[in-house]
Amino acid sequence: MKWVSAEEAMLSLKTGDNVYIHSVAAAPSALVSAMTERGKKLEGINVYHLHTEGVAPYTAPELADKFHIHALFVGANVRAAVQEGRASYIPVFLSEMPILFREKHIPLNVALISVSPPDRHGYCTLGPSVDATPAAIEMADIVIAQINNNMPRVQGDGFVHIDQIDFGVEHDEPLHEVAPEPISEVERAIGQHVTGLIENGYTLQMGIGNIPNAVLASLTGHKHLGVHTEMFSDGLLPLLENGVVDNSLKRRHPGKTVATFVMGTKKLYDYVDNNPGVVLLDCQYVNSTAIIRKNPKVVAINSAIEVDLTGQVCADSIGNNIYSGVGGQMDYIRAASLSPGGKPIIALPSNTKRGESRIVFMLKHGAGVVTTRAHIHYVCTEYGVVNLYGKDLKERARLLTSIAHPDHREAMEKSSFEAFN
Repeated sequence: MKWVSAEEAMLSLKTGDNVYIHSVAAAPSALVSAMTERGKKLEGINVYHLHTEGVAPYTAPELADKFHIHALFVGANVRAAVQEGRASYIPVFLSEMPILFREKHIPLNVALISVSPPDRHGYCTLGPSVDATPAAIEMADIVIAQINNNMPRVQGDGFVHIDQIDFGVEHDEPLHEVAPEPISEVERAIGQHVTGLIENGYTLQMGIGNIPNAVLASLTGHKHLGVHTEMFSDGLLPLLENGVVDNSLKRRHPGKTVATFVMGTKKLYDYVDNNPGVVLLDCQYVNSTAIIRKNPKVVAINSAIEVDLTGQVCADSIGNNIYSGVGGQMDYIRAASLSPGGKPIIALPSNTKRGESRIVFMLKHGAGVVTTRAHIHYVCTEYGVVNLYGKDLKERARLLTSIAHPDHREAMEKSSFEAFN
């Protein structure tokens, strides 16, 4: 590894290169800024990343001819660029993102990563975000690492030896934090309904957002819960600290909390630092349906933007405007349904903040289906839980109408009668 400045490291970047940026809380802001400055002198830099926190100056409108952005998951910092056509979205399961790199469907020239300082054996770690980054490191021609003293050392697949790094850039900065928002009464009601489906000894997967946090807040009376999830946030900490989550009944990695990345506050990052009870593993493994289903009683808790009356779930777009991504929802919905005693759950408020129903007769024009109606089981709103598995279209419409907001039920009943009778 050669120690250089960020600007010196970026001299290796050439016109037409494919660049990978480390994900979520580990996004290396200093390297991203230096890449952006270097890219102003080049043409056609292709940028690939999952969800990233922090700055994304390469999305500026005036740089649209310099950077071609390909987001495998759309976060807030690139959403406007995607929706305005200055960036693109690649729909793909989180479990398959490493395959895109390892099988060279997307060949990589440069990987920009953020790591903890090397230990006495020369090993750094990828800190709170492993996900697809090991695959990027394996396959990139050049690896540039931001060495950050604030980066926690986390057990699992995130170890990177200095021999794997071409250029090291010393730059300390706080990790990107995402503080949990207050739980609303609607979210609390949803959390309590979902909790009624979870028994002692279940293995949890929680998606992103306040609804999974509301579920976690309602689980304080449970015992021997396990965690095998793509991500976890601060909402899980009280259950770990109080022994509600002990991972004692899992068949895969018993005694360990398994995830592929963590996203939250400094308290969370301090918790995972050098904690042998937490392992962050490659998302090709963590999100593998074949691996997840080996745990009994997997409960997958994910949210959605809309659910239509036949059970189709849109979770990545509002109409044809991409909002987030496919992520790991289908990986876990399918795995939970195949796990002995497992329960796949889609949980969402009945209405948008503008009073529009999120249980709809038909998805918005251009909306994408993330979870198909053949995969759907439980759907939950603040008005209750229904199980659509094995139900015909007419029965599904009746059940979903029963948990829609009362203001919209009459119109749904009329539309259902016209469609299914």
